[in-house]
Amino acid sequence: MHLSTLTRVSALAIAILAPLSAGAVEFVSVGPRATGMGGAGVAVTTDALATYWNPAGLAMTQTVDIRLQAGAQAIDRLGIADAVRDLEDFNPNDSSQANQAKAQDIANRLNRPGANTSLNGSAGLYIKGHIGEHAFGINVSDVATGGSFISNPVQVNGNNISGAMALQGLEVRQVALSYAYAFADKMFSFGVTGKLMQGAAYSGNAPLQGGTELKLTDYFGQATISTALGVDIGAIYRPTSWLRFGAVAKDINQPTFKAPGGGELRLNPQVRAGMAINPYSSLTLTMDVDATSNKTLVPGVKSQLLSLGAEQTILTEFLSFRVGAFKNMQDATTPFTPTAGLGLRIFAFRLDLGGGYDFREKGALASGSISMTF
Repeated sequence: MHLSTLTRVSALAIAILAPLSAGAVEFVSVGPRATGMGGAGVAVTTDALATYWNPAGLAMTQTVDIRLQAGAQAIDRLGIADAVRDLEDFNPNDSSQANQAKAQDIANRLNRPGANTSLNGSAGLYIKGHIGEHAFGINVSDVATGGSFISNPVQVNGNNISGAMALQGLEVRQVALSYAYAFADKMFSFGVTGKLMQGAAYSGNAPLQGGTELKLTDYFGQATISTALGVDIGAIYRPTSWLRFGAVAKDINQPTFKAPGGGELRLNPQVRAGMAINPYSSLTLTMDVDATSNKTLVPGVKSQLLSLGAEQTILTEFLSFRVGAFKNMQDATTPFTPTAGLGLRIFAFRLDLGGGYDFREKGALASGSISMTF
């Protein structure tokens, strides 16, 4: 398999659904509306996806929502995917000085500090209902993230290039039940989500050899399966009709899964806050920020996102246009990544698409959903 583009690396991750983070779970942007608005969803999500973003949002609208969604994100830091492609294409039988210089260049690119890939994805069925001010939600979903990095430095010996790449991941399949209650004319809303989670942890080490095709799927190994319970809590405060504040704390009980080869993968609590402003009824401006710094499966890479977004609807939500951007505050050199999205509503049917692209790290994300909302 040639790793000529990041898309092909991402496709592999989705196919095996490998990866969530160890030590804490990266806040994956679930759903195209939030994706289109830079990954901001804590204060604005009131459909069935609130079971992921903030269970308190379920009680902010009295609707029934049935939704299917899927999405993925991939980041190629410092062009490691292109370097692996060049390694596969390298001719070890060419003893020329130019080819030896090429071998050293490939090794140097692979060995650069911070060269790695990060991958995440999500998919699931989300359902929301209500009885008066009481709201209920359920989702059956997969949320996954992880990545790869050089574990043994790549070395050059004559025309021979060799090293190793570590592959790590944790897929979490879950059934989640949510309850939310709004009071004081929806000025306040509180929600809780309980999750039955099955973790599938992966770990492997792939040899890197010049002129040899790298088949990552041969080195992930067997998944280590274990189960855990998780608890999320959330709140929304709406002091006026045009202003909302939201906060969610995920995995407050620190769910723990078995790791390959022994040990544990613990999901530490993470806290995220958000704000939404409606200057007028058809325009929403929103912002989210991670209050916690979240580790990932890639050593040295942490995630703490600032997300900004806007949504303009026209013709009573027949069309929705979304733009946004997000930045990892744990990496001062990382620029804001732009995002955009589109929503279409025809009676109860909704179709939503969202995506973004990191021009510096060649990172791409995409999400889509279909739903019926009554």
